[in-house]
Amino acid sequence: MLLKLFLAFNFLYSSVYCEILRPRGVPISKVSLYDPSIDFTCFDGLRTIPFKYVNDDYCDCNDGTDEPGTAACPNGIFHCTNAGHKSLNIPSSRVNDGICDCCDASDEYTTGNCSDVCYALGEVARQEAKQRAELLRQGSEVRQQLIARGKQMKQEKVNRVQSLQRDKSEAEAVKKEKEMLKQEAEAAESVALEAYRLVEEAERAKQQEEERAKEEQERFEYFKLIDSNMDGKIDISELQARQTFDQNKDGVVSEEEIKFLLGDLTEADWTQFSSEIFNRMKPFFMLEKGLFQPPSEQKEETEKEETTEPNQAEEWGDEDEEERNDDDEDEGDGEKEEGENTEVEHEEEDKPKYDPATQQLIDDADKARAEYENAERAVRDVERELKHLQDSLEKDYGPEDDFSALDGECFEYSDREYTYKLCPFDQVSQKPRAGGIETKLGTWSGWVGADIKYTAMLYDHGQSCWNGPQRSTYVEVLCGLDSVVTSASEPNRCEYRLTFTTPAACRPQETHSTVPHDEL
Repeated sequence: MLLKLFLAFNFLYSSVYCEILRPRGVPISKVSLYDPSIDFTCFDGLRTIPFKYVNDDYCDCNDGTDEPGTAACPNGIFHCTNAGHKSLNIPSSRVNDGICDCCDASDEYTTGNCSDVCYALGEVARQEAKQRAELLRQGSEVRQQLIARGKQMKQEKVNRVQSLQRDKSEAEAVKKEKEMLKQEAEAAESVALEAYRLVEEAERAKQQEEERAKEEQERFEYFKLIDSNMDGKIDISELQARQTFDQNKDGVVSEEEIKFLLGDLTEADWTQFSSEIFNRMKPFFMLEKGLFQPPSEQKEETEKEETTEPNQAEEWGDEDEEERNDDDEDEGDGEKEEGENTEVEHEEEDKPKYDPATQQLIDDADKARAEYENAERAVRDVERELKHLQDSLEKDYGPEDDFSALDGECFEYSDREYTYKLCPFDQVSQKPRAGGIETKLGTWSGWVGADIKYTAMLYDHGQSCWNGPQRSTYVEVLCGLDSVVTSASEPNRCEYRLTFTTPAACRPQETHSTVPHDEL
């Protein structure tokens, strides 16, 4: 007990002694450099002066170390002891400037404008430090739970990856088997369809040949019809003899109309008629048979129908009404016949195109293709989930997987204009509160804390601003009992800043930095 009292008295005596001998503005850690019994040497070692020149309000040292307690040196440093609160270093230029920089009023010893408020400020700081320490304590407890949960989630992901790798091998084996079955079924189907294709091509060629022969016969019949003297040629007189070629209906086939048909020829044999002239004559033959109606006549009939007055039907007599009824019945019969024809067509469409054996091969091939697509889809699904889990396992969730539980969660914050959504380790987005399209403000890039790596996140490569760079978001991560976004801002164009609190950020080592130091 006596030893403790002695040590306490010795410590108090040493402190008071140091305070008395310590020049103004000098911290306790540098008292030994200011010994009044010897000359003072500037800290840069360039000059030594009598100790009485220290704090004489004249700057003798280039580094300003001889005037720690006055404003004589522009580069001097004044130390505020601030007993009861945090000590502080300020530029010597602020000494006796009428502004209270030190809470113990030591920087204004000549003006007398300040009073010592260090104890009151220290008390507030100590209370805040206690609250901070309590927050860290409670947050650390929750953080331990998050760490345990994160490790469990990580192990579950590892187990799931191993299971998926086995599933992938099995799925790939099934896919390979289904691919072989598909190839075999398609090969058999191809052989059967090839036979049908050859038959169809033969029938199509036969049909085309019959159509060509029919058209050739039609041309030859027209040639014989015009070649009235049967000399094997068509001349101008034979064309003029047929009113079919009277284009303007003036009763005469003129030279211009003949020239339109024959061109520069005065007569044409069968070869010339078949290859060049028939196609120009064909519309006139169709018009003669009533199979072709010129566009001008169609337009006149359409205009006539459009100009018919609506009340014209009221002027028709009873006899006309009966005729209309008869016409309606005829149209009904026509519709009935058309319906019957449609049914016949449907019946023809419903008839199987292939024989049962070939159809069975087609059905087997379709089934094999469907089973292969299902097997291929199963492989893709496994690969997709496997990649997602592997990417997740490669992410940095903190030194002890502290932040792992936040992956897959999203947190929103709304101000007057926008709602911000932070999805840790994924992306940040913004959406107008009044409604509109969501804008991506960045995707997960990594941890970017300055002193402590896990105190800030960066999300970059967001949507490009109009005529500007891509958006990015800096997320400050602080300790808090709840995981929540507490603020959002845009300090620079296309650069956003969020503040996010979470128990995962409550690391115990921060406790020491938050307790204020009392300078004796």
